[in-house]
Amino acid sequence: MATEAQIVKSKRKPKFSTRIVRRCWRCGRQRGYMRDFNLCRICFRELANRNELPGVTKSSW
Repeated sequence: MATEAQIVKSKRKPKFSTRIVRRCWRCGRQRGYMRDFNLCRICFRELANRNELPGVTKSSW
C-alpha cells in the first residue's frame, strides 16, 4: 500500500513526461500496472475472479 505522501507526489505534474507515475486506483500500487484497466495485477485478478470487470473471462484450454 502506497503512503499518502507517495500518492500526493505522483499526482503532481512532473517536470518531464517520462516521470509520470501511474498508480492503481484501488490500492495505489505502481508496479504491475495495466493501463487498460487502471489497475495493478493483484487488483485486476481479484476483480476478474469476482466477475466485476466487464468483458474479462478466465481462459482455459
